[in-house]
Amino acid sequence: MSGAVQAQTVMVPNFWDPKAQLERPEIPATRSIRFLVDDDFPPLHFPGLDGTPTGLSVELARAACERLGLTCTVQVRRFDTLLDALAEKQGDVIAAAIPVNADLRRRFAVTAPYFKIPARLATKLDQTNKDIPAFSPKALQSKTIGVVEGSAHEAFAKAFMQSSTLKPYPDLAAAEAELKAGGVDYVFADGLSLALWIGGEDANGCCAFAGGPYLESRFFGEGIGFVLRREDEALRRALDYALQQLWKEGKYAELYLRFFPVSPF
Repeated sequence: MSGAVQAQTVMVPNFWDPKAQLERPEIPATRSIRFLVDDDFPPLHFPGLDGTPTGLSVELARAACERLGLTCTVQVRRFDTLLDALAEKQGDVIAAAIPVNADLRRRFAVTAPYFKIPARLATKLDQTNKDIPAFSPKALQSKTIGVVEGSAHEAFAKAFMQSSTLKPYPDLAAAEAELKAGGVDYVFADGLSLALWIGGEDANGCCAFAGGPYLESRFFGEGIGFVLRREDEALRRALDYALQQLWKEGKYAELYLRFFPVSPF
């Protein structure tokens, strides 16, 4: 499980081992790196007000290039074309939320994760004083938990939340609406989507996270890293070095706080 630091009441995750001392490989300063992104997955990658791609993944890519002293461009492609475009050398690095798994690793090189999408429990606030009910594993006993039917979150809840009653919904929006209405005690789902909902107009301040993040990779994946062609090993190591330095220097936290007013962690 990742470590984390508290900053301005927003939990900033840390995916880097502070004891690891990565060496910086030499990359020719004349090389220009082409990052490929999708623009339809906020807050990781999406169009800014001026139409320029932005988001945590995109700004981390730009910051990594600056840290390495390299010139970089960001090119927008449709999400389902990104891997083929990388394989066909239409770009050098994918900076988009492609889940890391064994199949991806067989085809491509991947940096250490710079983000993971945790599972989280959300619950309704006491509307009188906005307090979050005290949480412990015992708090789930005999409670009703809304889950998305057929999801990894439902599978995890069936395995590890057996003292609760699970109530499946066809989609997350339906589960969130039921939580807001008081029809379930908790919703257990994708923490990124829940964070956007909790901080948005639809929730209207009704709800908050309860308990910590769940990051079991068997259910929720290995996370998200920059994806490169396997033969570009020096660049992969350089990006790993840059990402760790950006964490140590506080740049990662700065960017995270910009894009996550409500942290999924």
